[in-house]
Amino acid sequence: MTITWIMVANASHAKLFANKGPNKGLELVKELDHPESRERAAELVSDRIGNFAGSGSYAQPTAPKEHEAERFAQEIAQELEQGRVSNSYEKLVMVTSSHFMGLINGRISQQVKSKISDAINKDYTHLPVKELTGHLANHVYL
Repeated sequence: MTITWIMVANASHAKLFANKGPNKGLELVKELDHPESRERAAELVSDRIGNFAGSGSYAQPTAPKEHEAERFAQEIAQELEQGRVSNSYEKLVMVTSSHFMGLINGRISQQVKSKISDAINKDYTHLPVKELTGHLANHVYL
């Protein structure tokens, strides 16, 4: 039996599903939430001085919301790596916006990348499972 993991994510929420074969549907494995990515940028900025940017000025290297998205991408990458190490899945389908997909891809190992069978550049985190199944039918034999 081949287990396929389906990671449906955006910068603030992710759902990890497993499909254990044809006609087995989706089983929710885990939900990850990163509420900091939903905060307004002003609420994410502290009063501390940013990094030295040269020529006597200081600047923040990354916008606060982007920084939070990067932190969440790292959390997702760690989850996928743990699943790979424990042989929890053989194939991986990534469903996320192209920007967030790039953040995740920059943080996952080559071994996890080799398990990706499909990448769908959509944000389906808000969809109920039944509707999500319909959108994935061409990518995973559910």
